[in-house]
Amino acid sequence: AGFIKSPLSQKRLTQDSVELHCEAVGSPIPEIQWWFEGNDPNETYAQLWDGARQDRVKINATYNLHSTSTIYIANLTGDDSGMYECRASNDPDRNHLSKSPKVKWIRSQANLFVIERPDIKTQVVTVADKLVLTCNMSGPFSGIKGHEWVHRDKSLQTDTDSSTSTSYTIEGKMEEHSGVYECVYKTTPVVKGQVNISVTPQVTAYKKSEHGNEGDTGVLICKSPSFPPVVTWVWNKNGQEALVNGSGRYIIKSSGNKTELRILKLNIEEDTGDYHCNGTNAYGTNGTTVNLRVRSRLAALWPFLGIVAEVLVLVTIIFIYEKRRKPDEVLDDDDGGSAPLKSNATNHKDKNVRQRNAN
Repeated sequence: AGFIKSPLSQKRLTQDSVELHCEAVGSPIPEIQWWFEGNDPNETYAQLWDGARQDRVKINATYNLHSTSTIYIANLTGDDSGMYECRASNDPDRNHLSKSPKVKWIRSQANLFVIERPDIKTQVVTVADKLVLTCNMSGPFSGIKGHEWVHRDKSLQTDTDSSTSTSYTIEGKMEEHSGVYECVYKTTPVVKGQVNISVTPQVTAYKKSEHGNEGDTGVLICKSPSFPPVVTWVWNKNGQEALVNGSGRYIIKSSGNKTELRILKLNIEEDTGDYHCNGTNAYGTNGTTVNLRVRSRLAALWPFLGIVAEVLVLVTIIFIYEKRRKPDEVLDDDDGGSAPLKSNATNHKDKNVRQRNAN
């Protein structure tokens, strides 16, 4: 057996996670095991199993063309620091309780250093219609090469300052910029702090006014992009009792930032009106109103019928006009066009005759 990929030594913070990877080849395909030796001088190597350390250890292995194995450890503590050893062997007696394997296990080692996570104090201050977000790392931390501010996986600001304190300024009101902001310290390993801008739900309607045809399904939508997400959504009509999902013709589907009210088989008399959606989170309640108008199914035909009526009126007028025209007006026009020709021909003939007589 031989290694084609060995685990790499790493540094991590407490509460972080780590993943070590190992691959080996051989014929037959070798088995891979993970062993650990802590930093305590009296501690010896112990084999790690899937589910060890209160189910914080996960081991995933595949044996296809060659052997691959990955060990994943979550929620790291200082006790997880130490030497991790990937062992591979394809000797038939490798796991025998009394026989020693003829071919010894080959080994590849990696050190894991788990560093105590530094405490980061955060603050949000409003100054002249501006929000100032601040992160301050308590205690000295060596190797700070800069900072970065991140919001929704988008980099907002970066610098190369080595200070333990960093800040970011936002123009505008708190309600317009709620969410989770991260201050990232460029260290090894990376240290992150989290600044939350929390507000009451800023509820808006997808459309302030919705239209639906009688008999169809009406859909009303409200949303709240603010942080923290809405915990409870409530719909009511015209200020009456809350609508219950599944009752009558109402179907309500809600998630953290969106709620949808569906009304089956719309009725002009019963369903027309104002619908109010309320969102509630840990910081309060807010809502908005959506107006629903229900039209008759024949409403869409009225424009078409109007056009048809106009065409019919126009055709009728033309038909009546043509009928009332005098027949002799057409004949007079024809005669008037041929009369001058006959008159001219006659005049020329008489003139020629008179000229001959004169000679």
